[in-house]
Amino acid sequence: MDEGGMPLLPDSLIYQIFLSLGPADVLAAGLVCRQWQAVSRDEFLWREQFYRYYQVARDVPRHPAATSWYEEFRRLYDMVPCVEVQTLKEHTDQVLHLSFSHSGYQFASCSKDCTVKIWNNDLTISLLHSADMRPYNWSYTQFSQFNQDDSLLLASGVFLGPHNSSSGEIAVISLDSFALLSRVRNKPYDVFGCWLTETSLISGNLHRIGDITSCSVLWLNNAFQDVESENVNVVKRLFKIQNLNASTIRTVMVADCSRFDSPDLLLDAGDQAGLPCRVFDLGGDSEEEVPDPGLHTSGSGRVKEGLRRMLDNVLDGHAQITDCALETKVAELLAQGHTKPPECSDANTRNKYLIFTTGCLTYSPHQIGIKQILPHQMTTAGPVLGEGRGSDAFFDALDHVIDVHGHIIGMGLSPDNRYLYVNSRAWPPGSVVADPMQPPPIAEEIDLLVFDLKTMREVKRALRAHRAYTPNDECFFIFLDVSRDFVASGAEDRHGYIWDRHYNICLAKLRHEDVVNSVAFSPQEQELLLTASDDATIKAWRSPRTVRVLQAPRPRPRPFFSWFASHRR
Repeated sequence: MDEGGMPLLPDSLIYQIFLSLGPADVLAAGLVCRQWQAVSRDEFLWREQFYRYYQVARDVPRHPAATSWYEEFRRLYDMVPCVEVQTLKEHTDQVLHLSFSHSGYQFASCSKDCTVKIWNNDLTISLLHSADMRPYNWSYTQFSQFNQDDSLLLASGVFLGPHNSSSGEIAVISLDSFALLSRVRNKPYDVFGCWLTETSLISGNLHRIGDITSCSVLWLNNAFQDVESENVNVVKRLFKIQNLNASTIRTVMVADCSRFDSPDLLLDAGDQAGLPCRVFDLGGDSEEEVPDPGLHTSGSGRVKEGLRRMLDNVLDGHAQITDCALETKVAELLAQGHTKPPECSDANTRNKYLIFTTGCLTYSPHQIGIKQILPHQMTTAGPVLGEGRGSDAFFDALDHVIDVHGHIIGMGLSPDNRYLYVNSRAWPPGSVVADPMQPPPIAEEIDLLVFDLKTMREVKRALRAHRAYTPNDECFFIFLDVSRDFVASGAEDRHGYIWDRHYNICLAKLRHEDVVNSVAFSPQEQELLLTASDDATIKAWRSPRTVRVLQAPRPRPRPFFSWFASHRR
């Protein structure tokens, strides 16, 4: 400034100088005087700082909820949970899974030490209860989920049966008394199980048909297994689905379609020019997938004719086919006459989707199956178990199938349930599965894919930063979680990762001493994230902004209020 108080440099020149500075230097320079302060908050300046610092593509627009470029820069810099504030060491073995209650006041953890631990989520996290599942012949606990009103906890694990055969089991625990209310068998154990309503949960069972052919039955179970009379259901069959080429149904979850019309963040596939978006919609268009409704007559005739032609070709030497391929073809032909088409529903009714991993080429889970659950299917009311056995002759057709062309190792839903995020390790381009027992090798890079369950389209570019190293036959689940603005995942490279959902950029790497198996955002406070690791610890991470607020010295009460408080009676 000159002696008359006029600026020596015009704003345009200061702006050009500030463009060459980093964000911290711009903020520091803004403290010099009022003129520099005004220039340091310029919107165009912070737009350049944002794209340059975060390396976001210039064609990506600003977050629709952002009020300014400065505030948007500050959000990504200051409000991401990347500061470690607490390490929980109460588990004695690998921690496999974390889940928050819907209120955010509690969370649960599962571990190879065969306990389910329930924690109080306060400024300082404390252990509330520990349930040891070893007395029930469990080997370890692997998954948990709170019901909608946070009164019950579903916990699933590996159950050791006769002759050391491993299956799964689901336990329901009361969060009032911590009493074990019921136990439900679950096969295979990595079906995990999930809540459909506040008092009913979904489990699985597997029935072998041939060497590489089976069927998965999904059951709806009452959380309270107190049978009042022989005419009251505590379990009811939900769906029966054919499995080919050694595949099975695993990792079931439920999406509530009623939330789709009010998305937390609209991820529009149309804003990515030149990016091909896969559309997935199998199960409703082909004659093979949905047979003629008169399946006892014309359907049965087509199956017999198809089997006869295929066997004639094999016996005459016109077709060379392996035993596995022959079994698969026979199973496919038989299913054509014994598969019920998807039930039609009112277009105005928002039902629920059952989502799970599956496959059609190999035992490696490379597809995601989606099956609509209609209102009449959401209760155990109806014919008691054992009636209506004629329906056992039919398989249920899927409504939609996503093929990710790789090994699926994680899935998670956005809070509005509209977007499905999938961790996948890709197969090599152009790979062909010749033997269902020998799937293609998988990439060490993990792709985080995003699918819109309302439009049935793939949206956004794949997020990639995390890695995994175990081969296909040893691959395990890495749980991810999604908040309003962020998505987080574990990895085998000893880190957890956080990305921004809108900008598709990695914002933080969270260090552990071993594989990070699970992450969980607080549903009420996305600036709090938990990570669980094979190093037997759970770490709590908060945003820099939250840490500053919590560590700021609290002002002492004034003498008047101190006096007033001491004399209250």
